[in-house]
Amino acid sequence: MARKQDDNTVCRNRRAGFRYELLETFECGASLLGTEVKSLRDRQASLEEAYARIEGGELWLVGCHIAPYRHGNTQNHEPLRRRRLLVRAAELRRLRPKVEQRGLTLVPLLIRFNKRGLAKVTVALARGKNVRDKRQDMKARDDRRDMDRETKGR
Repeated sequence: MARKQDDNTVCRNRRAGFRYELLETFECGASLLGTEVKSLRDRQASLEEAYARIEGGELWLVGCHIAPYRHGNTQNHEPLRRRRLLVRAAELRRLRPKVEQRGLTLVPLLIRFNKRGLAKVTVALARGKNVRDKRQDMKARDDRRDMDRETKGR
């Protein structure tokens, strides 16, 4: 059964759970331009190839595609520009050693608007899965689906 998308969710990285083992998640703000916010309100964004990186004491969102605002003029934004993520310094100090470990990365899971209208990005500390882990997950999902089919018929 497909998960119901919240009204305030802009986009979701649906493949992240399949490609990565998600260890912990946290939420941070995003520093955006006006046309980017308007484009996000039209749900014109993609996180499929995006990742987060710590550079110079700041957290950056790289590879997130936010389409140019259709009613924008010459002041429109660049679709694939790097965007700063707003996170507390203590949280960044806690994440830095974990990200520098071999095999761990920061993966954006979703972009949403909170109740005050601010754009928030949920980011996960993740470890890449190998092919064997992915196959085991697919097998477990198929087994669960088969069991649900059998119990539904009774």
